[in-house]
Amino acid sequence: MRTLEACYEINFSKVNFMERKTKITESKTLISGAFKTGKSYLIYDFLSTFKPKDYLYIDFSDLRNDASEVSKNLEKFIKMNEITVLVLENFDFDFELPTCENIIISTKTPINLKGFKNIIISALDFEEYLLHDNRHQNITQSFNSFLKFGNIPELINYEDHKKINRLQEIIELQCKNETQYEIFKILIENIDEKKSLFQLFNTLKSKIKISKDKFYETCKIYENNKSIYFLQKYNQEKSVKKIYCYNHSFLNAISHVKKFKNEFSNMIFLELVHKYKDIYYLDSIDFYIKSKNIAIIPIPFFNRFLMNNALKKIIKNANEFEINEINIITISNNEKISDPKLKINIIPFYEWALS
Repeated sequence: MRTLEACYEINFSKVNFMERKTKITESKTLISGAFKTGKSYLIYDFLSTFKPKDYLYIDFSDLRNDASEVSKNLEKFIKMNEITVLVLENFDFDFELPTCENIIISTKTPINLKGFKNIIISALDFEEYLLHDNRHQNITQSFNSFLKFGNIPELINYEDHKKINRLQEIIELQCKNETQYEIFKILIENIDEKKSLFQLFNTLKSKIKISKDKFYETCKIYENNKSIYFLQKYNQEKSVKKIYCYNHSFLNAISHVKKFKNEFSNMIFLELVHKYKDIYYLDSIDFYIKSKNIAIIPIPFFNRFLMNNALKKIIKNANEFEINEINIITISNNEKISDPKLKINIIPFYEWALS
């Protein structure tokens, strides 16, 4: 029982965890989400309300922990030590769950487990980022850092000159092999683009040896664990989907090619996906929230006179779908445009994200 005894000695009472909007509230909870989004710290927060003698924390990604030894002795160990909270991190469900009052499981991909509440945790939204950012003195500096280096919680405390290297490491660590890395990389390179998986597969197979089945299967894994999102065109399931990633700054970490509009749009998508389930795109509208009848348009540097023709197309598209409000999200512009049918707001990102 060496593994269980070692795990039982772990004490989280002195761990500084980051307060999140999401919390564990049910005694049986399954947590999933993309890599480095803060699943473990959510568990540390939960464990901080218990005495160390009451919980057993086992991380199956820790090479020192013997899974076969755990499966044989776990039930007996829980009874012997009167453990009331069992945590299984990075659990693959390769043995039956024991009886315990509280069981918290973290896994890469969400599954439906009878009696368990599912929590899918995302990286920080902008409001959470501000709560944890003690390095910058004003909202403008925080916004610039958030835009450039993204939403991964641990990066807040990194020195700026080390952040790109750490982002690259995070991308590589979640890929099991070179093939997975190349697939993830091509998806990141195409954020905020309308690209079919077939197009991406054809591009990739000219660079590496890969089967179509393996490509599609890996894309599905990334979609299921919320590393990659595929945004559908409204009422057109067969249309090409737009691609987004769980951290908008990954693109900046893998390429010297600047796609500022794509990163900015991805950042806005991530704020929306936290709040709405019915997000789509339209011909001239990046994000359409059907339940609210709202259109969201990312235009980092909005100039009303230079963009007059584009604005006419947006308004025409909005009227076709009886949208009643358009929010154009910018870096710093703030104004209103009068229209007989529509409410049109030009809003800076930081104001919109915190509203």
